[in-house]
Amino acid sequence: MRFGNRRSFYGGEDVKIADLNGEKVQATAEAIQAVTGNQVLGIGCNVTVEEDIQQCVAKTVAAFGGISTLVNNVGWGKAYDDPLEVPMEEMIESYKLNTLAATRMTSVCRPYLLKAENATITNSGSLVGVLPAFDFIAYSAAKAALNHLMLGLAHYFAKQVRVNTVLIGIVITEGYAAAGLDEKAQYALAHPDNLTGRAGKPQDIANAFLWLASPAGSWVSGQTLQVSGGGKRVRLKPE
Repeated sequence: MRFGNRRSFYGGEDVKIADLNGEKVQATAEAIQAVTGNQVLGIGCNVTVEEDIQQCVAKTVAAFGGISTLVNNVGWGKAYDDPLEVPMEEMIESYKLNTLAATRMTSVCRPYLLKAENATITNSGSLVGVLPAFDFIAYSAAKAALNHLMLGLAHYFAKQVRVNTVLIGIVITEGYAAAGLDEKAQYALAHPDNLTGRAGKPQDIANAFLWLASPAGSWVSGQTLQVSGGGKRVRLKPE
């Protein structure tokens, strides 16, 4: 989760990042600040807990004086071979994390976004939110709901706040490594229909978010921007 208070497109932003791992997000914030020179704060936050959301936004406003950019960058999913065997509790938890968290965070940020110039909300979606993914049914269904939520909010905030979603493909992150996939296996996931011939990198996604939040994207709202190397993978049940 990221909040920004824009100083200028070229001068960068003061940023607050929130993550479930408070120690890790603080270290990340310090590292970014050391490189950019901009004010970067980190805070631990469980975005499925209302009190955490309220405190997170309050601390952001206290530090920056307002919020001009909200990035709902949250996602988690578990693979199942049989989509009809996913526990209902897990379906609900996936919806709470991948969809409802963005709803609540947007609601709490709304008063400050409405006061900001070129205010934007950008959600981290997924390619499986628009393509069949029976093995990640809870996650993909929640991300599909996020796409529709984005469109509804874009119409609701018309002329006031731009709202978009980035549909993210296979990106090499430590999350895949934690799941037991080395870099070679991650590249294999992005093949064979990826038009660029490689998996994504975090910077590829960051560039898309930056463009949507900046004045350069000021005529873009209510859109799902696919950043996936151009590929479209449809999963079929093995014979």
